[in-house]
Amino acid sequence: MNVIKKSRRKRVIPGFGLTLGLSTLYLSLIVLIPLSMLFVYSARMGWHAFWSDVLDPRVVASYMLSFRTSLLAGLVNLIFGVLIAWVLTRYTFPWKRLIDGFVDLPFALPTSVAGITLTTLYSANGWIGRLLPFQVSFTPLGITVALIFVGLPFVVRMVQPVLQDFEHEVEEASVSLGASPFQTFRKVIFPQLLPAALSGFALAFARSLGEYGSVVFISGNMPFKTEIAPLMIVTKLEQFDYSAATAIAVVMLLLSFALLLVINVLQWWYGRRFANN
Repeated sequence: MNVIKKSRRKRVIPGFGLTLGLSTLYLSLIVLIPLSMLFVYSARMGWHAFWSDVLDPRVVASYMLSFRTSLLAGLVNLIFGVLIAWVLTRYTFPWKRLIDGFVDLPFALPTSVAGITLTTLYSANGWIGRLLPFQVSFTPLGITVALIFVGLPFVVRMVQPVLQDFEHEVEEASVSLGASPFQTFRKVIFPQLLPAALSGFALAFARSLGEYGSVVFISGNMPFKTEIAPLMIVTKLEQFDYSAATAIAVVMLLLSFALLLVINVLQWWYGRRFANN
């Protein structure tokens, strides 16, 4: 028995203390220390200068635009990301592997190239823009389109493995017991998809908040209209106003963290509720 217990304790990578220490050191150097320096630099400004920079009307307008378009893009990606993952998982059709590969294209495509391409397509003389009765490029709608483009893969790739590992016997049992297809999806499939879908939404939302390259071209960068918060940070840096850029970054970081925390709490609460039921 002692030999069996000892063999079970063996790990592929031995040394919990060593691996934990290296992981903590890596995360500190790459994530924690750089983020903490934002707060250090902001603390040197003083409260009056900090609030003066972050509550500037032009900056506040950029906050609202960034969060509004990111939230809208995340919701659109949540719906259509689940739909695309469902189609790629549940059906077999020609060119399926090719379409599945296209989902990852926003990951590989440089954001500046994506921004130029979307601006060209949706401009008034573009292939798609000329067919629409309203303007897309250089409007908040154009920003939302760019954010949908960069955020879609996060939802698809989070939901797809859940659908692939889903036990079809459970779904068949629900149907055999008299449940309609909608009831089966709502009571059997949807509860298992929701945590992964929320994770994908959170990742897509976080990516959208910090997106710059694909948005800066299609937005037009008009103050109080199409100027996003990441652009305000870059503008302050170009003006050598490093304190204001840091203050804006701190506000974006805190608001993003708060929203992600709320989403994680909802996931935890829903997971416990689903497990108890």
